[in-house]
Amino acid sequence: MSFFSRAAHYYVDSFRGFGPQVWVLTALTFVNRAGSMVLPFLSLYLTKDMGLTLEDVGWIMAAFGSGSVLGSWLGGRLTDRLGFYDVMLGSLITSGVAFMGLRFVEGFWAFSAGIFVVSLLMDSFRPAMFVAIRAYAKPENRTRAVSLIRLAINLGFSLGPAIGGFIIATVGYGGLFYVDGLTCMAAAGVLWVGLPRRQAQQDDADTRSTATRSPYGDKPFLFFLLIQVLISIAFLQYFSTLPLFYNEYHGLGEQAIGILLGVNGLLIFLTEMPLIKWCEQRKFRLFHIMRFSTFLFALSFAVLYLVPTVAFLWVGMCVMSLAEMLNFPFMNRFAFDRSDQGPPGAYMALFTISWSVASIVGHPMGLNLVDKLGFMATWQGFTGVLLLALALLFVLERMVRREKEVGA
Repeated sequence: MSFFSRAAHYYVDSFRGFGPQVWVLTALTFVNRAGSMVLPFLSLYLTKDMGLTLEDVGWIMAAFGSGSVLGSWLGGRLTDRLGFYDVMLGSLITSGVAFMGLRFVEGFWAFSAGIFVVSLLMDSFRPAMFVAIRAYAKPENRTRAVSLIRLAINLGFSLGPAIGGFIIATVGYGGLFYVDGLTCMAAAGVLWVGLPRRQAQQDDADTRSTATRSPYGDKPFLFFLLIQVLISIAFLQYFSTLPLFYNEYHGLGEQAIGILLGVNGLLIFLTEMPLIKWCEQRKFRLFHIMRFSTFLFALSFAVLYLVPTVAFLWVGMCVMSLAEMLNFPFMNRFAFDRSDQGPPGAYMALFTISWSVASIVGHPMGLNLVDKLGFMATWQGFTGVLLLALALLFVLERMVRREKEVGA
């Protein structure tokens, strides 16, 4: 068997071992994310169609982030009370209706309130989805299951803007709201048909832990969330401040920047699932992977100022992509493992909130640092943030080890 045949076989094999329920969750995630067309074009819609200022757009995006935080918290609470199925279905249907209704909302204050409600309804889905993965993926497959969902998200987000651009060119911005709403409904249909409600509720009950530890009293978990926020704030720069760096410092045009960013999605599609499978087969320690991937994140920023050439932009993107593929699935794995100690909805709500907080803080932080300090000092600063996160991971491992010793 040739190398390419073996590689193809290993790639296909990395997708095996999941039950049909995990594939249903993957399918509805893809449909939902492929329909997420409003958000990438939201700033253009608000400035061109509604005539709002960039400052207004910034406040509206802050309202979106605030809705995401509250929605994640509420989704976790409802998941622990009602089960993941009803929360997922309710989120998809209500956010679909809200998206279509947002088309008729005008004015700064009204749109801020509307986008807050849409974000709240939409992101209540996320903790429920994580709890569903926890229920349907075997413990040894949880990390790969998260990678599979990430793959669906990346494919959906890659397809969505392309379709969105076509819709804008043909029927205008208003069409995006209807398509976004209808794809939410379509994802709800996939859930309704693929996972019968009664069986899903039974599966939820059968896999629930009887442990009652609150995540708010779980000090290692809260410390972990701090680390997660630090890493995520730095990671988000690749999709906010880095494109400006590519254009203003290196003189790259939109097409070259698009190709450079597209490398990230291509590498994830081709290598993440086999990479996770390989790591699990080698039985690498969880904390070793989290620390190594955090170091790679720091290295991806370091090359930007240590070797400031166009060629090393590609090196930085590839290193960052490898870090992303290793870090986020295994950080999810740590959160899943901690959620076995208490109400899973509450645990996964805090985990998703950490992402929302990073998004609210990360984008304006990066842009303000570039404006005040310049690109190179900003990259040095984020390298330092990631090295701090790396050091804190050593502390976290010591906290977990001490916890086990006391428990024993």
